Amino acid sequence: MKQHESLGYLVSHLNNELQDALDQRLKRYQLDIKLWPVLFSLWQEEGVTQTELSKRCDVANYTMTRLLDQLQQQKLITRHQEADNRRAFKIFLTDNGKALEQDLVREAERINERFLSALSDDERQSFIAVLNRIQQPDKP
Repeated sequence: MKQHESLGYLVSHLNNELQDALDQRLKRYQLDIKLWPVLFSLWQEEGVTQTELSKRCDVANYTMTRLLDQLQQQKLITRHQEADNRRAFKIFLTDNGKALEQDLVREAERINERFLSALSDDERQSFIAVLNRIQQPDKP
C-alpha cells in the first residue's frame, strides 16, 4: 500500500495540517489548539461535568483538569461544585468565553474553507457525509 492509498496516513496528515492552521489562528487570541475541543464542546453545551467533558473531547480526566485550569486562569470558564457531589464540578463559560465563540468559529470556518476550496459544493457535502459515516458506522 502506498501513502496516498492509506486512509490512516491521509487522515492523520490532513488532521495535522488542519490543527497547525487553526493553532496559528488561535494564537492571536492567546489560545492553543489543545483548548479548542474544550471551548467548542462548551459552546455546544455548558454545565457539564469535567468527566463528561473529558469523554466528549476524548482526553483523560487528568489532562482535562490541566486544560480547565488553563481556561480558568484565562477567565474563560468557571467551575461550580455540585451540591450532591462535592468532588464533581460543572463547567460553565464566562462572558469572556462566550464572547470568543463567534470569532473563533469564524476562524475555524475559514480554515475549513481553505482546505475544502478544491471541492465543489456537492463534493464537500459528500466528503463530510462520508467522514461522518466512517466515524459512526452504526448510524444510518
